[in-house]
Amino acid sequence: MLVADARAVVVHANAAAGLVFPDARPGSAMADAVPGWLVAAHARCTAPASERLPPAGTAAVEGPVGDRWYEAHPTPLEDGTVAWWLVDDTDHRLAREALRKERERTEFLVRSSNLLLSSLNLDRCMDVTAQMAADHLADAALVIAPAHGPELPVVTCVRGGSPSISRALVDPEDVPGLAEALQGFPPVPSRWLDPSAAPVWLVPDGFAALGSIVITPLPGQGVPAGALVLLRADGANAFTEGEEVFARLFAARAGAAMSAARLYAEQASITDTLMRELLPPLLHQVSGVEYAGGYRPSKDHERVGGDFYDVHPAAGEGEASLVVLGDVCGKGLQAAVMTGKIRNTLHALLPMADDHHRMLSLLNTSLLNSENARFATMVLASAARDGNAVRLRLTSAGHPAPLILRSDGRVEEARTKGTLVGALPEMTTETARVTLAPGDTCVLYTDGISEARGGPMGGAMFGEERLRRALSQCAAMPAEAVVEHVQMLTSQWVGAGRHDDMAVVVIAAPRTNHPGAVDGRTRGRFTA
Repeated sequence: MLVADARAVVVHANAAAGLVFPDARPGSAMADAVPGWLVAAHARCTAPASERLPPAGTAAVEGPVGDRWYEAHPTPLEDGTVAWWLVDDTDHRLAREALRKERERTEFLVRSSNLLLSSLNLDRCMDVTAQMAADHLADAALVIAPAHGPELPVVTCVRGGSPSISRALVDPEDVPGLAEALQGFPPVPSRWLDPSAAPVWLVPDGFAALGSIVITPLPGQGVPAGALVLLRADGANAFTEGEEVFARLFAARAGAAMSAARLYAEQASITDTLMRELLPPLLHQVSGVEYAGGYRPSKDHERVGGDFYDVHPAAGEGEASLVVLGDVCGKGLQAAVMTGKIRNTLHALLPMADDHHRMLSLLNTSLLNSENARFATMVLASAARDGNAVRLRLTSAGHPAPLILRSDGRVEEARTKGTLVGALPEMTTETARVTLAPGDTCVLYTDGISEARGGPMGGAMFGEERLRRALSQCAAMPAEAVVEHVQMLTSQWVGAGRHDDMAVVVIAAPRTNHPGAVDGRTRGRFTA
């Protein structure tokens, strides 16, 4: 306790106050014995009542005394003096400050995690990591990814700036601790790193002289995601041990996000490669025969499904090309994988494409011997140019029979049938032979078209009869136009409702065209 009168002269100081204020003796001026913040507070307490601003005049005040922090509580006495009761608040203040910093750090980590996990783009994750680190942990930051060839991908950001990406043709061994961090080893303490020895490429353009450096790994999912480099300018406070620990906590979150983004990119690339193999091919004219195809999976967000088609061009002039259209039991990716197996098997069986029954029997045996219990329906069509006509051999294996559209609008059904592929030990098939005159087309389709449900009431099937009527309107039209017309009508019929995979392939005989045509590819007038 310390007592002073209205003239700010010390009247009394007990032993505890004497330890805090050694110069506070009776008769000494407060200005010579105590800090200014306490002198000012005493002046407010002893001011005339008319000039006093309650409650500030008698409220507790606080301030530093050396390296400690005290609260001073005034008690006005009857003789006009004021007794100041001093409470050491240093530990409480340090605890409150530590709690405030911890809350700020927690909020920062949560905000960083949300930003990092909001994207599975690796470049975006590197940009966010560099910018968050530069704005909150250092004066500048670099995010360095593992090397791709001789170059290191580097994202650099200065506090208040925007991240920039570059590729540095450098040796990580030139920076102590960087090579180890890129390999996922524990970080080297910043006090062991000499800022003056940092290579030029590590210091951002226009950045002041380095004062301290922190290099910490970015841990990934089993494989290091890179390294985080924090820079502070000369004159700024050096990184403390606590700040280095916090930087590692941030780096752990950033590394996990970058690793997830890199894994997603790799999986997306693999998926895209596999999808290209599973997607139906683009069809065109082969050996004077016109082909066109269309495919729509059962779900609009999917790219592949259980329906498939292929055209295998003839090996030599005058030989027949093989067209395959099939429907695997099931939908989605699992069915698509099965279609891939069937397509590969059929490709291997091409040398015996002239014998549809044998080809289907061998495929049937292959499917029965596999662990996959799925079966399939399909139709094979061998097409060979014969003058202006096309000779077809059509074989169905549990599949809807192909429809023949004549140039006058008549629609006929090919007389072919057979058993499912992959369901029974023995295959039975019946092959139909059809000739397409100029302007005639052959339409192969899956039951996803004929069984598509929709219409005015939403539950009626499109049906084969409606398909025949739709085709009769396509007489003498190019193959692509027939495909587009069928797809348009079935899409309108289904609307936004659910549907099965839908595939259609059209084989068209060459039209008799004007003399400027070459191999039937001109857009000149047709005189079928």
